[in-house]
Amino acid sequence: MMLKFMYKQKSKTKNRYSSARNHAINSQPNSKVKLFDRVMKRLSPSWQACLPIACLIVLGWGYAAVAQTPAAGPTTAELKVALDTLWVAIAAFLVFFMNAGFCMLETGFCRQKNAVNVLSKNLIVFALSTVAFWAIGFALMFGDGNDFIGLNGFFLGGTDNSPATADTYKGIFGALNWAGVPLAAKFLFQLVFAGTAATIVSGAVAERIKFIDFLIFSLLLVGIAYPITGHWIWGGGWLADRGFWDFAGCTVVHSVGGWAALMGAAFLGPRLGKYQDKQVVALPGHNMSIATLGCLILWLGWFGFNPGSVMAADPGAISHIALTTNMAAAAGGIAATITAWLYLGKPDLSMIINGILAGLVGITAACAYVNIPSSLLIGFIAGVLVVFSVTFFDKLGIDDPVGATSVHLVCGIWGTLAVGLWSVGPGVYSWYALGPEKGLFAGGGLGQLGVQLLGVVSVGGFTVLLSSIFWLALKATLGIRVSKEEELEGLDIGEHGMEAYSGFLKEGDPTGFSEGQGSIGRL
Repeated sequence: MMLKFMYKQKSKTKNRYSSARNHAINSQPNSKVKLFDRVMKRLSPSWQACLPIACLIVLGWGYAAVAQTPAAGPTTAELKVALDTLWVAIAAFLVFFMNAGFCMLETGFCRQKNAVNVLSKNLIVFALSTVAFWAIGFALMFGDGNDFIGLNGFFLGGTDNSPATADTYKGIFGALNWAGVPLAAKFLFQLVFAGTAATIVSGAVAERIKFIDFLIFSLLLVGIAYPITGHWIWGGGWLADRGFWDFAGCTVVHSVGGWAALMGAAFLGPRLGKYQDKQVVALPGHNMSIATLGCLILWLGWFGFNPGSVMAADPGAISHIALTTNMAAAAGGIAATITAWLYLGKPDLSMIINGILAGLVGITAACAYVNIPSSLLIGFIAGVLVVFSVTFFDKLGIDDPVGATSVHLVCGIWGTLAVGLWSVGPGVYSWYALGPEKGLFAGGGLGQLGVQLLGVVSVGGFTVLLSSIFWLALKATLGIRVSKEEELEGLDIGEHGMEAYSGFLKEGDPTGFSEGQGSIGRL
């Protein structure tokens, strides 16, 4: 009996515990519902209406995320186009940044009273080049036409299915059907090259040309002269048909700009005070610091100029071309330093700067076609040439304040001929399936060298002819040179009505040099 009673007591206790637990569990949802109900009642009617809608949206998103089929990723061909386009764009940006290098270099090499004028020319010339090349230049250079000139694609219009290449390309810019990037990328890259050609002229005619004449000449050069000769070589014209090769523009860009600069300097005449008592007097630049900075910016930009001309993200080609470019620049700087030291008696900083640039220009045509030792030799010879060229033009009475003619024309010619001397021949490098035949010093004959010489002479002759017509027409109509008073006072005031260094000490003499500098500057 006692055991039975104890069992009943335990059962009652257990049942009471279970009932309390169940009541607590059952009361939790009720309390949460009541809490939710109280919170909802505190909300405005607008918020009460929004909450169910929000719940439906979340549920709908979740369903869509589960139900949809994963999208297919880009194909290998699409990825290649994207990478190639990215590389071409980056290279174009580097070449565009070379405009800053030209600004700094030319301004530093000129006198401070002309700094605003030099900066203005270098800045506006790319804006003008953009419009001229878009409207007419690109069509004349790369549009389908004949062996002499392109006749399609003005204002960048017409049929084009880039980035299709080779036989799959259907458009009016057949000369560029090897580049697997969109047409806009092709145009952008070629535009920065055209702007470079116009900028070369700026330095050679600095400190005495009228601003308006320079602007007009730049439009004519980029819109007409530069694209016509460029069509002969890069546009599938008659020189290309004869096997002329210029990988990144020794002739197409640098020689054309150099020839135009030479004619401009010749028609303008020397600056006042440049020649005294049959002696060549140096007119020192006012800021060699920014001139040196300009040189370094140009050196950097050349890694877009030459490797970017591959127009594809080919790691082997890009790295090889970047290395040959850098080796030539280094050798050019070393050679110019040694030559100036021996020939002029001092390691002239301006010659070191121009020696580096000479090496860069000299390797531009052959950078993809030669080996590393050959690039060193090409750059070294360019560095020697530029020193003697600067003094040679001075003695001829051609006043070039920055040495643009020596760097771009003389070394551009040298670099073009170097293709016919050291090209290793097709098949040696993976990217070199098409290109120049073996050069003379690489076991080939004189054939390639002869074709390169033909290109130098024909492009030079045509550019000299057109440039002379342009300069003479401007001289006869507007007059290309500022007045003597403006030149003595400085083009910053005469042409622009402002000073680059307002409040700073100016040169002691209006001509830009003092008596003490005259004896130091004699060569």
